[in-house]
Amino acid sequence: MTSRGKFITFEGIDGAGKSTHIRYCADLIAASGVELVSTREPGGTPLGEKLRELILHEAMHLETEALLVFASRREHIAQLIEPALARGAWVISDRFTDASFAYQGGGRGLELVKIDTLANWVHPELSPDLTILFDVPLDVARARLDATRELDRFEQEKADFFLAARNEYLRRAAAEPARFRVIDSSQSIDAIRVELDAIVAALLAGAA
Repeated sequence: MTSRGKFITFEGIDGAGKSTHIRYCADLIAASGVELVSTREPGGTPLGEKLRELILHEAMHLETEALLVFASRREHIAQLIEPALARGAWVISDRFTDASFAYQGGGRGLELVKIDTLANWVHPELSPDLTILFDVPLDVARARLDATRELDRFEQEKADFFLAARNEYLRRAAAEPARFRVIDSSQSIDAIRVELDAIVAALLAGAA
């Protein structure tokens, strides 16, 4: 019988530097011979990518935003995440439900109980095996964003939005220390990679 794969999520406010490190971890895992699926939220499926464009670029009511995020997530789980895990593949996702608590909950102020309700409906039995949270001071995150591409409507938010989102991420990490690994993303890339090497090695050893 094929053993179930690992589900690993990467989180952090915009400007935390997740993308570079996700690629690095994906290469480490794939080099071990494990089948790996790398994906993102919102998105991950053809329908999810269409919803992503709406979520990132169209103004909408807060509850509409939360519902669309979870609609995309439901499709993502059904079409990609669950089938991959069931066949023994590992799945890396750039964001998952922790992002909803941080952005729609912390940043936008949606009642957390509503997000809990959606999470319990959409994926009552699915939780990441590991969540790597890239934590970074707001001034560092903002400087990184200002130096990049045109910003989406989340990236254009004010400092208090990102402060609230960051605080919610840290609150969740403190509440679930067994699942979260918090990395200081203001460090050099080399220093961060030392931490990621150890995290991935421990995961692979545990799965051997």
